[in-house]
Amino acid sequence: MRLAAVFTFVLSCGFVFSRAFEQRRLVAPDKTQHVIGGGASSAQHRRPLPITLAHPEDGGFQTGFVAFGDSYSAGIGTGFHGKEDDCRRGLGAHAELIRADLEASQGGPNSTAFQFLSCTGATTRELISGGPDSQVDAFNASLPADFALLSVGGNDLGFFAVMNACVFRFYNFYSGTCAAALADARAQIEGDEFEERLRVAAAEVLDAVRWEKRPWFSITVTGYARFFDDATDACDDMSFGVWWDGPKLTRGLRAEMNAMVLAVNAKVRRTVDAVNARFTRDKLVFVDYDAAFDGHRFCEEGVAEPDYGRADTWFFLVGGRDNARNGTAVHHQQSRHASSDLEILAPNSVLVDPSSCLGPAQRSGDWGELALCYMTMAKARDPSLRLAAAAAAHGNLAAENSMWYVPTYYGKTFHPRSRGHEAIRDKIYEVWRGLE
Repeated sequence: MRLAAVFTFVLSCGFVFSRAFEQRRLVAPDKTQHVIGGGASSAQHRRPLPITLAHPEDGGFQTGFVAFGDSYSAGIGTGFHGKEDDCRRGLGAHAELIRADLEASQGGPNSTAFQFLSCTGATTRELISGGPDSQVDAFNASLPADFALLSVGGNDLGFFAVMNACVFRFYNFYSGTCAAALADARAQIEGDEFEERLRVAAAEVLDAVRWEKRPWFSITVTGYARFFDDATDACDDMSFGVWWDGPKLTRGLRAEMNAMVLAVNAKVRRTVDAVNARFTRDKLVFVDYDAAFDGHRFCEEGVAEPDYGRADTWFFLVGGRDNARNGTAVHHQQSRHASSDLEILAPNSVLVDPSSCLGPAQRSGDWGELALCYMTMAKARDPSLRLAAAAAAHGNLAAENSMWYVPTYYGKTFHPRSRGHEAIRDKIYEVWRGLE
């Protein structure tokens, strides 16, 4: 790895961002100091570098970056201003946290050109050029872009199908068997199609920024974290199923689902290595943040699942609250549940047509749309179905009377909460710092 020519990150209650002098038009080094991640309260601990990233030719932006990928990159469920956008991008996403750190280091708002292109439901097909939702095509390479963030793979390799069949059973008995879903995921992980598309996507991003003229540009690719503690038997009789008497979170199931995540990470890492092998200097950086989630997964020792009140669990449950720290939550979905325009969305709600919802939901790739459609279809096929006790007790089907809101309530499950995104950001900084 030779990203020293790109940026230097130094940990001291924050991270210092810099680039080699010869790669940018730099103001005299005694004029500016830039620190990433340090708030006003930690100013005395900073170790800034005397370097500026000013680009007068770029409309005042000092630096910039772009975020590509799926819902794990978009930060679904971590808050939004006003109305949530169609891609369910969250204010607590690690890309947003990095943007805020960069802006603080560069002198304030609007100093960083940030293109947030990540979208819930995205696969590698939505990354590469040519499609109607192509993120690469939406990328404006005329804006400053010094690095990219990328998270993708879970939708390509069958995360939702496994969670539906093995854990939640949104479509009840018609969800298919857990064994079949796991076998299909393993087959997709072992295949070559995902790696080929990810290689194409990386090449297209590098070509878009004209990497040969911007040698410091790199793509930081993040993996995923295991969902469960699989070392304890205490969770064996617990369930996340949405219908009464749902599947149990046995130790064997938890171990298999964790193994799937590790296999996806290994596949992404192999692809990163394959792309880098084509260059004399590495262009991609893989960040494995799985270990940072130790102690913060589902089914930790002493936790009775589903535990909606445990802020130390860094993944969302269906309809669960975020765990943003005080002062960081701008607008969270759960905060709207007290308003008078809410209704309890039953699985036979008129908002969802069980005869026609599946096609659009599958095309969207949005886990929330799929979950809600499957539940509605299940209820239509068997009106006697009852919600699980936990779902009823925690109001997990409360939702606003509009479809833009409902899917997030379901779709954010098994995605990182705000503190999880903080850990992802910190791991990215740690890896960058090690590349100096």
